Amino acid sequence: MLKISESNTNDVKKILGPPSTENVFEDDLWIYIERKTTVSDIKTLGKKKLLANNVLVLEFNNRGILIKKDFYDKNSMNKIEITESETIGISKKQSFISSTLQSLKRKINDPLGTKTAR
Repeated sequence: MLKISESNTNDVKKILGPPSTENVFEDDLWIYIERKTTVSDIKTLGKKKLLANNVLVLEFNNRGILIKKDFYDKNSMNKIEITESETIGISKKQSFISSTLQSLKRKINDPLGTKTAR
């Protein structure tokens, strides 16, 4: 189990393995993505069904100690409102998280990428 102020990057790698993605601007933000789909039955013409779409965001301090963890499942990601307007002063870290979650939200709503962009 990962504990705030106790677990470090080595503990996380031992439990979860390497992250799916890391923040390219700062080394202290790791994102783990779990996405499971299955082919549905014949009556839906074999369209893929999303079983799980989970995201774990871990933040570490400059000594590699876990200071924050956020978990998002497909239901909580659909509730996140991401603004289309540009915000001045947003941190690189928050921008990275927002863009990653926005991309996953698009994949939840259109798993096969067949809907047209509006």
